[in-house]
Amino acid sequence: MRHLSILLVVVAGYAADPPAAWTPAHQMKFKNVGDVTPSPDGKLVAWTQTAAVMEGEKSEFRTHIFLARADGSGRVQLTRGEKSAASPQFSPDGGFVLFASDRTGKRNLYRIAVAGGEAEQLTDWKGALGGFQVSPDGRQIAFTGAEEDKDEEKRKKEKNDFKVIDANPRNHTLWAMPLEGEMPGTPRRLVAATYHVGSFTWSPDSRHIACEHRPTPEADDARRSDIAEVEVASAAARELVATPAGESQPRYSPDGRYLAFTRTLEGARRIDGVQIVLFTRADGKTRPLAPTPDESPFLMDWTADSTRILFSEPRGVRTVLYAVAVDGPVGPLFTPRRGTLGMGSRLNRAGTHLGLTMQTTEDPVEAYVVGLASGGAGAPVRVSEANTALTRPPLGKTELIRWKSKDGLEIEGLLTYPPGYETTRKAPLILNIHGGPAGVFGESFIGGPGLYPIATFAAKGYAVLRPNPRGSSGYGLKFRKAVAQDWGGLDFQDLMAGVDRVVALGVADPARLAVMGWSYGGYMTAWTVTQTTRFKAAAMGAGITNHVSMYGTQDIPSVYEDYFGGTPWEQPAVYAKSSPMNFIAGAKTPTLILHGEQDARVPIGQAFEFYRALKKLGVETKMVTYPRTPHGPNEPKFTLHVMEQNLEWVEKHLR
Repeated sequence: MRHLSILLVVVAGYAADPPAAWTPAHQMKFKNVGDVTPSPDGKLVAWTQTAAVMEGEKSEFRTHIFLARADGSGRVQLTRGEKSAASPQFSPDGGFVLFASDRTGKRNLYRIAVAGGEAEQLTDWKGALGGFQVSPDGRQIAFTGAEEDKDEEKRKKEKNDFKVIDANPRNHTLWAMPLEGEMPGTPRRLVAATYHVGSFTWSPDSRHIACEHRPTPEADDARRSDIAEVEVASAAARELVATPAGESQPRYSPDGRYLAFTRTLEGARRIDGVQIVLFTRADGKTRPLAPTPDESPFLMDWTADSTRILFSEPRGVRTVLYAVAVDGPVGPLFTPRRGTLGMGSRLNRAGTHLGLTMQTTEDPVEAYVVGLASGGAGAPVRVSEANTALTRPPLGKTELIRWKSKDGLEIEGLLTYPPGYETTRKAPLILNIHGGPAGVFGESFIGGPGLYPIATFAAKGYAVLRPNPRGSSGYGLKFRKAVAQDWGGLDFQDLMAGVDRVVALGVADPARLAVMGWSYGGYMTAWTVTQTTRFKAAAMGAGITNHVSMYGTQDIPSVYEDYFGGTPWEQPAVYAKSSPMNFIAGAKTPTLILHGEQDARVPIGQAFEFYRALKKLGVETKMVTYPRTPHGPNEPKFTLHVMEQNLEWVEKHLR
């Protein structure tokens, strides 16, 4: 491979006018880090850094690829420009980094030498392009994509661009093209079937590709996935695993004997949990492996000796890396001493080095490399400096607390104190509720960009409680399923008991309480203000307010069937008993409503229903909508505005 001989550039940090205290604007300066990818021989590491760009007319999160030696030396920014570069992947010989970018106006694939220079465009794809992988022998690259619809622009110009719902889905199929010879090559379609291809993986001998597929790319079809295998030379496909359950995440063992994948436990319901299953290629038989602790595994890859499969899962407020043996138990591979790991950890091709991100409540995210040897993991080595030079004003302490709910079940959450908090005084308290309901609050950095500026809240004198009530991930399948047919029931009691605990500790002023959350957290915020008047302010982000209208308008109505036991006409009482709109007459709390105008997950009509009702009842309310915005803001100016709106609302009503 080409050796890294010119990596002498150190990325400059932010050094302009450090603030005396946290603000939403300062939190926006912190970068996200991801896709940490060790080279095949483990000597180099590539990763991405994403920064907010908000100058003039620009409002975008821009991502670029960085490179360093595995000891963190020789750090360099590998890609530059106004267009993002993402999804880095090393060529098998380690000489190039391949990536995806829309620098031509369409997402295409590129490669750049690790020694630097200009990137070479590999594809000239005019349609929609998804994921990609280089074959183990380095001779081909496969990707998922949909061909260009040449008549689409014509139909728009002629005002003839009507749509028939559920007809002609824009399915991605599987393509391959050579990496040898003159570029760009000509992609060859590998799958003749009309289904939508999701994630895929090459066999170790580069002769086959295993892929997950489902009827359409629609979110509601995600649970209907099966796994097929394609012979690359002939483009002949065969179904490997097709059951009523949902199969996904195929991973070949290095020796080629097995294909590991995940399958939902009982059916295709999202609340049934997930198991790791082994497919033996010689006889086509499948068998489940030992259950994982949370039954929600995210597969990484196999160990080099083909005896264990590595995966990550949340465990309480942390994410842990595990290994499950082909013929044995599950055991932890790497557990952070403090803080948490990112979910997208990556193992290099030789199985010797693992790339991951780590952060704590006090320390921002950075890229790390962990060496694997003799079945264990070494000490993590930081390779990035994405956020090390950014000023960090004093942060409030964050600690894990536990309490008993109404029925005696133990619940835990993260409590952040104001900086320099003194036990002799009580602070106004913000109850921040996560989405899901199967989300989870982890020990992540409180000073980064996000919908809720925790560091700024604390700097302003607020305590912040972030509970993980029943329904959350990280506490086992029984805990996660405990909200089935009971949204707003015992999960609501978990939240209120958490607030009571912080009050009893002498930390929170019971006369100055606020509640806020996004998505399911927005639903729980709406539910809270219709059930109690103890909160002086509420901020509902992308919240559900009417389960019946929500079922008929959102993009994944099957979630309701999974959690509520059926459709609204099959289970009308379940839908009715937990819809905030049915209890709106009891609402008195001043409520801020924030919602994206292009939200398919929680359509904006949910926000308007609540807003109109509050206005009619004379309850103080303010509604802000965000153009072009799906279920959460993807433009940094809007992210900043959401943070500022949440801060201003509690400042207005709790001061």
